[in-house]
Amino acid sequence: MAVSFIVLFGVLGNIMSGLVYISPANVFVRIVKRRSTEEFESIPYVSKLLNAYFWSYYGLIEPNSVLVASVNIFGAGVEIVFLTIFLLFATPRMKARTAMLVAALDVAFPAAAILLTQFLLHGDKRIDVAGLFCVVFSMIAYASPLSAMKTVVILKSVEYMPFLLSFILFLNGGVWTLYSILAKDLFVGIPNGIGFLLGTAQLILYAIYWKPTKPFNQVSDDLEDQQISEALVPASKST
Repeated sequence: MAVSFIVLFGVLGNIMSGLVYISPANVFVRIVKRRSTEEFESIPYVSKLLNAYFWSYYGLIEPNSVLVASVNIFGAGVEIVFLTIFLLFATPRMKARTAMLVAALDVAFPAAAILLTQFLLHGDKRIDVAGLFCVVFSMIAYASPLSAMKTVVILKSVEYMPFLLSFILFLNGGVWTLYSILAKDLFVGIPNGIGFLLGTAQLILYAIYWKPTKPFNQVSDDLEDQQISEALVPASKST
């Protein structure tokens, strides 16, 4: 019975995290249509690809964690497509900057870290080191939600904290936290438990500061596109 619930929440987590990964698709449709990356930054996508690499590796070496690996392998593929589009339409300066970030953070660093972990460590030590990498990079991803919450409190307005982003953070964190409890996986539980708490806090702030008479403008829409792209994955699985 416990195994069936683990599979159930793992599948639900895959669906939620998959939606998080593809949520910036409208940003890239816009980039292709306008043939320009405009003011969008590549760092969120570089970071999500790095995070996806380590969660994929962790899921493959941790016993019975194929559902952790599967969604992040999918996510890595999505982020590679997004970054390819970004590089095609970025300005020369942004293209050079993004190419350097990709080479350093999405090729050289993960390749070196994973190869060293794979060949120098064994058994539980290898799994623990891979899990620590996942936790660290997932925690870094929470800078964006925390920044959004600070803005809401200062401005006393939820205009710059999209409800969709907060709701996704809440659901994604909650599903993977339940999975981690059932699977007794601390590395999955720590970042997603924090993500669930942040998502809950954001929904509370939304209830406090939401003003139904104030419409969202185009600036808010553009910000939502960018902020959704910075959301955890999960397995942020980030998460």
